[in-house]
Amino acid sequence: MLVLMRLARSIALGVTVMLAGSHLALAGVGQPSPWQLGFQGSVSPVMDDIAWFHDFLLYIITAITLFVLALLLIVIVKFNARANPTPSRTTHNTLLEVAWTVVPVVILFAIAIPSFRILFFQLHVPPADVTVKAIGKQWFWSYAYPDHGNFEFDSLMLTDAERKPDQPRLLAAAPEMVVPVNKVVRVQVTGADVIHAFAMPSFGVKVDAVPGRLNETWFKATREGIYYGQCSELCGKDHAFMPIQIRVVSEQAFATWVEEAKQKYARDDRAPTAVAVATPTGQN
Repeated sequence: MLVLMRLARSIALGVTVMLAGSHLALAGVGQPSPWQLGFQGSVSPVMDDIAWFHDFLLYIITAITLFVLALLLIVIVKFNARANPTPSRTTHNTLLEVAWTVVPVVILFAIAIPSFRILFFQLHVPPADVTVKAIGKQWFWSYAYPDHGNFEFDSLMLTDAERKPDQPRLLAAAPEMVVPVNKVVRVQVTGADVIHAFAMPSFGVKVDAVPGRLNETWFKATREGIYYGQCSELCGKDHAFMPIQIRVVSEQAFATWVEEAKQKYARDDRAPTAVAVATPTGQN
């Protein structure tokens, strides 16, 4: 019994230390933080719901764990051979059997209802203000803005020599995707070669980029700033080196960037393409 009390005290102390340090660990928004515990800070309505649901489940799991622990301690103390030398031979208890069937069902319903609501919220793309097409390639991302002109650009990870001191290693990329703040951004995602995954933790976004298939997701960033994500699918030897960098700016700054991007990244689909014609074997 003394050993169990010491174990419980140690667990409680460890949980207290983790919770005390969790404020600093959760401070990062847009990128991972050292010794991070939990999600990155949320900057979208979808991620707000995901973070709420995570905390809601944590309360339920904690209550269940403490309840089971209490039952185990009661059994250990009250029903050991010394305290209870003549055990009961009761085999059925109707009330108890109904309770341990009904209560888990109620708990599952309490979890399922908000879960389904959040899934519907994630998957139902509202009318978009901006559409961006993200194409996963080995091993970088290409972005196109079909609603804002005929331009597309490749975004590659910055090397250590290219990075600025305030840019995170293995996450900074250029040129970056740019979107306006407080606008619904629809992201159409596909793969050019193998399966990739477009993931932005602070936006609550993660969707597979599958060759030959066009998936879509959405987000509405509520705060200006720079946010980082990366490919979350094991896509090949350079999987760890295809980050995603998104800059959220004001509507006016976005309009200015679009005009500059039209000039800088313009494509001419009317340009003739060279075609190699094979000569049949044995002919000149």
